Amino acid sequence: MNTEQTAEKLTAWIKEKVLAAGCKGCVLGLSGGIDSAVASVLCKRAFPDSTLGLVLPCHSAPEDEAHTLLLARKFSIPTHKVELDPLFDSLVKSLPDAGDCRLAVANLKARLRMLTMYYFANMLKYLVVGSSDRSEIAVGYFTKYGDGGSDIMPLGNLLKGQVRELAGFLGVPREIISKPPSPGLWTGQTAEGELGLSYAEIDRYLLTGEAPPEVKKRIEALIAGSSHKRCLPPIAEV
Repeated sequence: MNTEQTAEKLTAWIKEKVLAAGCKGCVLGLSGGIDSAVASVLCKRAFPDSTLGLVLPCHSAPEDEAHTLLLARKFSIPTHKVELDPLFDSLVKSLPDAGDCRLAVANLKARLRMLTMYYFANMLKYLVVGSSDRSEIAVGYFTKYGDGGSDIMPLGNLLKGQVRELAGFLGVPREIISKPPSPGLWTGQTAEGELGLSYAEIDRYLLTGEAPPEVKKRIEALIAGSSHKRCLPPIAEV
């Protein structure tokens, strides 16, 4: 299947899933990154008049919002901005000190964004569209009940390299395509730096099962350690 066919198939899939759920359109968070950019353009193709992009800064880099607005203007995607900084700050103050666990605090940002998206989805009768790709889902590089909390994930079977190809085909601005992927949870965070792996290494392993021994060991440890993120909570038998 070529890139054009992939775009057409995913657009039709989004429309099918939304309508099957008895909903009217799509809502998704626009982060300024490549995955949310591609997902939003596909949603706009599926629902030209009922796609909403949420801009949800939470002590975020100004560049991310600038890239989000660049994308939204180019593709005429309606946006709504909700400043989450005050809510995040208030929540952190009310919780015990996390000490050295930076991730516990950072994940609050992703989960606040998820809550906000579902507020709009419920209000508008839209589905929440997640933008995680296969590479990130496989190694668990997402926040459980944060960016992993959505109704549908149209990019979930595309490797990061395939998402980049699709972004180029769709006309996503070059600034977004070339930017190092990051969840944007703290200053200077990059996905590859945090994972200790390149997306090329992850993609190759997922496609072929091949990787240098240390890379393979790292990827397989991440897959095993994040298995709980990819399934519903276990239910005890009684």
